[in-house]
Amino acid sequence: MTNTFAKPLVLAGAIAGLALLPACSETQPGEATSETQEETSLTVAAALGGKPDLASLNGAVSNAQITSIFEGSASYTLLAPVDDAFAALGEQGQALMTEEQGPILAGVLRDHILPGHLTPENIADAIENQGGEVKMTSFGGGEVTFSMDGDTIVATNSAGEEARFTGSATAATNGVIIPIDTVLLPGEAS
Repeated sequence: MTNTFAKPLVLAGAIAGLALLPACSETQPGEATSETQEETSLTVAAALGGKPDLASLNGAVSNAQITSIFEGSASYTLLAPVDDAFAALGEQGQALMTEEQGPILAGVLRDHILPGHLTPENIADAIENQGGEVKMTSFGGGEVTFSMDGDTIVATNSAGEEARFTGSATAATNGVIIPIDTVLLPGEAS
């Protein structure tokens, strides 16, 4: 039996003391992310509200009634599906946003939340340091595996759903927002 509580410690240990990677130039979806942007006066909740390409996610966080997670002092990393990722879900995505589906939506979103303050640079360094994949347990208890595809970081959930990091991450006072191109649905929801 694997101890899932130790998995976040593996990544934390792998990234401890590692220098940041150099910044990439302007990015497009599917390309390497640029350097993490600092928002040192905003919480994750406030920073998320100021991101026009994350309006669907901001609404989903509100509908799922989990905003308080991102307003507190604990530090989390949010794998943040961009608006196009929610649009790609079509009718399934629209149904997920209804009040009746709030608990299911909350579960889906919890699998996009990781413990700690992890930037894409930290994750890329950990992948390089480990010589391959790095695994973490999400706030929802699911496993997320990080790997590289060229210069792009790919997050894969335990159902095999893949999302690529896209655009610039935002480091807030209590965590990091990392835009991704796909909503990572659990196996039974996809």
